[in-house]
Amino acid sequence: MAFVTRFRTVRRGRLPEPVGAPDDTRPSTHDDIPSDTTYPDEPLAPEEPPAPRVPLFQRRTFGAAVARVLVMAMALVLMVAFAVALARVTLVPSPDSSDLIHTNLRPGASIRTYLDQPDWSDTVQQIGGNVLLGVPFGFLLPVLFPRIRGLLRVALFTALVMVMVESAQGLIVEGRAFDIDDVILNTLGALIGFLIVGRRLSHALYPRRTHWWHRWTRRRPVEQPVADERYP
Repeated sequence: MAFVTRFRTVRRGRLPEPVGAPDDTRPSTHDDIPSDTTYPDEPLAPEEPPAPRVPLFQRRTFGAAVARVLVMAMALVLMVAFAVALARVTLVPSPDSSDLIHTNLRPGASIRTYLDQPDWSDTVQQIGGNVLLGVPFGFLLPVLFPRIRGLLRVALFTALVMVMVESAQGLIVEGRAFDIDDVILNTLGALIGFLIVGRRLSHALYPRRTHWWHRWTRRRPVEQPVADERYP
């Protein structure tokens, strides 16, 4: 019985084989282990993730608050100027065009007509003008209205506004008619403006929103191994 107890004591006191140590000179106790000896299965200490950097306009300082107010005021002035320009372009009567215009409810019909014209300058003017008309929506809406941030929301809001404008053209403005292709081109311009400028401005001014799909798309923090307390 004493022999079994002594054998178990020796078995419990043995340690893993250190790297680089021969089998016949392997230490059996902690006192015989050199201080610079490493083990192959020794866990590494967990590293703390770096703190996220707060954007300049989102900092709680007086300078950041003044900068936000200036950006919002500038965006408001641009929105008013854009609304006036949009009204002058779309809601001004054109009696000379009464016999040439017609209501278009088929997507792509007017665009094909523009592309079939022999004069490419008129094609660029019609298509490019409608696209440029929607670009300000893409970077002004996310700045003035934080709830409209996002590609889909900007597209839906722009399409809704332009449907209302086109409906007013067809109902009360002489010489103009409703054209669904104008709505499509304006919405395309808003998406371009959002992807180029609006997305960056919204991320600089407001913290990012958490969506329901982020629970699957965002990476979860990796669990660090716990150090074994048996080995110093």
